Parts: sequence; structure tokens; C-alpha cells
Amino acid sequence: MNITRNLCLAQLRQGPRRFQRASVRWQTSQATTNSGTTTGEEGTTHFGFQTVKESEKVEKVHKVFEDVAKSYDIMNDAMSMGIHRVWKDMFIERLGPQHGTCHLDMAGGTGDISFRFIKYLQNQANPKGLKSHVTVSDINQHMLNVGEERAKKLGLTEEKLANMTIEWKCANAEELPFADNSYNSYTIAFGIRNCTHIDKVLSEAYRVLKPGGRFMCLEFSHLNSNTLQWLYDQYSFNVIPPMGQILAGQWQPYQYLVESIRKFPKQEDFKQMIVDAGFSMVRYENLTFGVVSIHSGFKL
Repeated sequence: MNITRNLCLAQLRQGPRRFQRASVRWQTSQATTNSGTTTGEEGTTHFGFQTVKESEKVEKVHKVFEDVAKSYDIMNDAMSMGIHRVWKDMFIERLGPQHGTCHLDMAGGTGDISFRFIKYLQNQANPKGLKSHVTVSDINQHMLNVGEERAKKLGLTEEKLANMTIEWKCANAEELPFADNSYNSYTIAFGIRNCTHIDKVLSEAYRVLKPGGRFMCLEFSHLNSNTLQWLYDQYSFNVIPPMGQILAGQWQPYQYLVESIRKFPKQEDFKQMIVDAGFSMVRYENLTFGVVSIHSGFKL
């Protein structure tokens, strides 16, 4: 057993310690419509363009990804015209993984980001034989099952990888079962917009990162041109759901995913939410005119 793995896994299994942090402010008009905090009633939020109870959104989102788990790659190709592969490559390039890293890939489901993380390290010299660890976590076990099967087919398992350990963990991004200060880096790609309380996701990301750790998010966003946004909307609403029906036999999940993009905060608003969560050196980079954005921040 290597030292890095022992230290990393020991920290993860301690569970989250109690901590007190000011609630992150939701500073965008697309916040939940009724928090329910003063009456004790359950708050409401959005599920695409629908207004639903918070607990109902969790169930609905879970059902969406349960339905599309096996066709997830097709879904991403349909929504991005295949460019998501380039975006993900750029995402990992911006992260620049280092050997000896303990990394959490949240909403990591089918493994796209984690596999790129591992391959990036494989292409880097490691003369000291430093050990690295990746936790692939998702709230949906069906997605993780697909990811584990893909890992086996690609030969990206612990048995076949040198200086690397992998853990697959079903967990809620809003209530992570990991100890404080456990990870050097945290990524979430095309997942945070599906969470009910984005502020809680950011707060948990901050908690589990070690001092100096980096948070990175890749997410569909808003174009910086009204003309391009209109064209993108036409494609999104008129092409993607029918394409989902044709390619995967699913219309509603694709309709929801298109709507969820429009409800996600704009780049500056989301940047402020990351700052409010406690992160420093927060910035974002638009890709493909803002169809997606890479957000980054450090726990200092």
C-alpha cells in the first residue's frame, strides 16, 4: 500500500466534520422561487422551465439520468455537435494535473473527465513514482455503472494502472461524505446546473478541498452575441429533443437538458457565487462564443 493512497483514503473515510459557514447568496434572478424558510414549508425551484418542489427536482433529475445513462455520450454529441470532446480536453489542459494529486471528479458518472485526467498523467514523466488518486462520484448509480464498464474496456482500472488508484462513489454533491481538506482538485463538468442548491455544491467543494486546492467547473452557459444566442436557441429547442427521440428514444430528458441550460446563471453571476463560497482568484473562460464556460477558483 502506498503512502499517498493511505493518507488520501484515510482522510476521505473520516466523513465530513461539522463546520460553520455563512450561507452562500444566490445572486441571480434564476434562484429558487420560494425558499420556504420562514414557514417551514418546502421551497420550490426550477426543473427546466417548470416550477417544482425541491425534493421533486431531485427525483426528476435522477430519473432523467437514469433514462439516458446508456446513451449519455450520444446525448452529449447531440447537444454539442460533438464538440464536447474538445471542450473536455481543454478543461483538463487548463487544470494541468500533477502526479501525487488526490482528485475528486463530481458528477463524474460515465468517467469522461476522470479518464482524461488519468491519461494526462500517463503522458507526464513521473521519475519519483508519485502516487495519485481519483474519486469518481455521482448521485446516480446507473451513471457510475456505465463509467466502471467503460473503464474496464479502456483498461483504466487499478490493476492495469501504475501509481494510480480509483474509487467510484455514489454521493450527493450537496452533502459529500468526504472529510474536510481531502482533495487537491475538484472538477464538475456538465453537472452543477442539475443540482437543486448550487450554493451548497460550491460550499461542499470548498470544504473538501485542501488549502491551495483548485475548483473547476465546465458548464453550458450563455453566448455573448444576441444573434448567435438566437441561432443556438433555434438549434437547441427545435433540433436536440427530436434528435434525442431518434437516436436514443428519449424526448423529455433532452427537452429538460436544453431548458436547464437557459435557467443556469450567466457567467458573471456564477462567478460571484463561486466568490461567495470562499474561493479566491476566481475567473472564467468562454469556449465557442460562450456555449460553454470553464470556471476556476482556488481555496487559499
